[in-house]
Amino acid sequence: MSIVAYIAVMAVTTYLIRVIPFAAVRGKIKSRFINSVLYYIPYAVLSAMTFPAIFFATGSVVTSSVGTVIALLMAYFDLPLIVVALSSSAGAFITALIMGLI
Repeated sequence: MSIVAYIAVMAVTTYLIRVIPFAAVRGKIKSRFINSVLYYIPYAVLSAMTFPAIFFATGSVVTSSVGTVIALLMAYFDLPLIVVALSSSAGAFITALIMGLI
């Protein structure tokens, strides 16, 4: 029975988080500062969730760092996502081979 209570509390919490901003703000937000903060929140949250996972994905911070640097460099030069992903994975794999981790 407690699992049903947990699910109900989670449902209410999720619903309130989504409804309260709509109920609190009736009109269009005109502040440039607030609009810019709201614009960048999804990117900040995604980065905060992704970067810790990147550095502990391979079991070695060194190999993960090499893969991340490769990915950032290739993304900087506007290469396609598949090229960035495959190259960074290959870089991390080759680094692990060189270090003798595999």
